[in-house]
Formats: sequence, structure tokens, C-alpha cells
Amino acid sequence: MKLVRIVIALVLATIAVISFALPAFAFCGFYVAKADTKLYNQASQVIIARNGDRNILTMANDYQGDVKDFALVVPVPVVLEKEQVNVGDSKIIERLDGFSAPRLVEYFDRNPCEENIRRVTGNDRVFLRLNNQNRESGERALGVTIEAQFTVGEYDILILSAKESNGLETWLKQNDYQIPNGASRLLQTYIRQGMKFFVAKVNLAEFEKAGYQLLRPLQMAYESPRFMLPIRLGMINGKSAQDLVVYILSPQGQAEITNYRTVKVPSDAEIPLFVKEEFGDFYKSMFQQSYQKEGKKVAFLEYAWNMGWCDPCAAEPLTNEELKKAGVFWLNSNQGTNVFITRLHVRYSRDKFPEDLIFQETANTEQFQGRYILRHPFSGEMDCDAGKEYQESLPERYEEEAQTLAKLTGWKIEDIREKMNISQRKSENWWHEVF
Repeated sequence: MKLVRIVIALVLATIAVISFALPAFAFCGFYVAKADTKLYNQASQVIIARNGDRNILTMANDYQGDVKDFALVVPVPVVLEKEQVNVGDSKIIERLDGFSAPRLVEYFDRNPCEENIRRVTGNDRVFLRLNNQNRESGERALGVTIEAQFTVGEYDILILSAKESNGLETWLKQNDYQIPNGASRLLQTYIRQGMKFFVAKVNLAEFEKAGYQLLRPLQMAYESPRFMLPIRLGMINGKSAQDLVVYILSPQGQAEITNYRTVKVPSDAEIPLFVKEEFGDFYKSMFQQSYQKEGKKVAFLEYAWNMGWCDPCAAEPLTNEELKKAGVFWLNSNQGTNVFITRLHVRYSRDKFPEDLIFQETANTEQFQGRYILRHPFSGEMDCDAGKEYQESLPERYEEEAQTLAKLTGWKIEDIREKMNISQRKSENWWHEVF
């Protein structure tokens, strides 16, 4: 039996903290690590490039298993023709992920005895190969219509419409697809909205001929005044919480969810130096802590920025050619890069997010990034009153960093203090074991 992988897909659309200022004695920081989607065992990724009612949706495939068993079912607003479906480039999703990932930055304190020490603020900075015998009569009896079928790259595509979810579920099962329990009820909600179903399967001959090792992303272009994310289908397969990262590209500004809260991840927090070696563990713990604290029915904003530049850069900005591969269709070389990215991170499960996500565009161009700061103390000679005051202030600063880390992650303060004693004494008093 083929196992249908019913995934979340963004369709239809009117796209719709803890704060710390960097203290004195700091240089401008630079990026040293990032929390990209590689941190998570399963993280679905979707790109939506939207301008007006026009959308290009890119869905990354994190499918793990034999490609002959892969299948994809996605609700879509209209009947898509072959010209509206494309096979994308996985590297573009990796580039967007890298560019917008939460990042760790380092700052180094200057000599407090120097004059005119500069203060630095936080701103420094899916085609089933079917037996044709009696197929059409069987489809009519079940209320299922094949509106279109074609092959794009290594994918065979069907666009289905259905009158009843039971008929659609039966049709899929009769054609060797094992539908998870509960699918019929959820499929009915989309049938009532007049939505079609984009069904994709790997064309094994094309896949082997091309020599690909992994499935490439699927892209679709469509027009619709609505913008929703039918994540309830994606919950059917999930036995535990799942992560979804959505990259929304717009010429306007930030995108946000209207039927659930959009919350910024904690950012601009100063944390102990040892986190440099444990940044992945830190971010996963911090995100889980925030997810539990906020009541779970939220989307977290991890990045919002004009894609023409970055500070600090976790990856270089995408070129115009790369942006086009990501679906951006409005670029005008005479106007520069008028692309604003919103990175939203949602963690959901069967008992949460009972509604599909509804988005809206806004004109808000406020920039935001998940950024976490390591501040190295000055360890040179400080033969002045300001130097003495600086040294006396360090223990309190270290304790604040420890408390901040414990609050963000839920880690035990005792364990944090122990790690800080090892790492920080070696860095600031490296001569201690000699004299």
C-alpha cells in the first residue's frame, strides 16, 4: 500500500521578549552560529512569494523513505495546469533558512581605561499511475473528478475535485493509498470550501533517469484573494509535535497570522560564553520554553528584514536570481531589492491549532531578528579607576547572564553556574594557574 503523506501546505490567500541593550565597552558584534532547521528531526518548510492576489508557493520535501512510497495531497484553491507547476531548487530553501535563522553574535569589551569609549546599542548592527479500466465510472460513482493530470520533472501530478470526503477517501484507498484515520472529516472541510486537491507521486523512471538522490521541492503558481495554511491535514500523520517554518516574501512588509497570536521569539539577550559550544541545544530549549509559556497557540516570529541587506549576516543576502528561484516574480532591476522576508515558526500537534492558519500582509517594515549575545570581558591591563569599577562589576554581570539563560531555557541555575566557572575563569584569568 502506498502511504499518503498528507502535508501542510500554504494555499489561498489574502496574506492576510526579553530585551536587553548592550552595555558600554562593546565592539560591534559579528555572527558566529545560527539556529537553522537542521536542529529539528522533522521541520516542514514552505515559501510563499506573494504580491496582490498572485502567489508562488514552494513546498520542501522532508520525506524520509523509499521514493516509490512517497505521495503528497495538498488542498489548493484552483485547478492548476501544467504551466503553473514547477520543480524547485532545494538550495534556495537552504539559502532562505540560513539567511533568516536566529543567530549567535559575539562582542568584545574594550579597555575601560580608554577615553571616548563608544556605546553600542542592540541596533549596531504529488500522479498516480492508475489502471484505466473502469476508472472513469468508478470516479463518478465516488464523486471524484480528475480535473488535470501531467508530469513535471520527477513528479506525476493529479488535480482532483470531490463532492464528498468519504468518496475521496475511498478513491484514494482503491488506488492503493492508505489514508490515516480521521482524514475524511478533515477533507470535508476543504471540499465545502470548493477547494481542489493537488496529488503528487514520484515518477520512478524520471527520478532514476535524472539521477537525483533526494526529492526536490514542488512549486505552484496561482491567484486567489485568500491566504490560508491547511495544517490540520498535516496533523493526521503526526504522533508528536511538528515544526513548520514559513518564509513569506512580500514587496510590502511583515506578514502575520490573524486567527492566532504572532509572538516574537525572545531576542537580544546576553548569555554565558559557554553557549557558543551549545547553541543548538540552547535554541531548542529556549523555543520549547517559549512554546509552553505562550500557551502553544501562537506563531513565533524569528526574523523580519528587508532582503537587500543584513546585520549581522548569518548568510549573505540572496541575489536577484536566487530570489526569482524562490518565487519572487515582481523584481524590478531599476528599483533594487524590494523584497521583505517574514520567517514564522509554528509548532503544532493534534490537540493544538484546531483551525487552519490565516495570514495577512501588513505595511510594517520594522526589522527583527532572533539574536543572542556573547560578550567577552576585557582581560588586559586596566590601571585606572574605571578599570577597577569594571572588574568589580563582572561578577554581577555573570550572574545576570546565568539567570537570563535559566529563564530562557529552563536549565538549572546550578548547572549553568558550574559551566560558567570553568569557561569564564579560563578566558579572563588565563594566568591564574601560573601565579
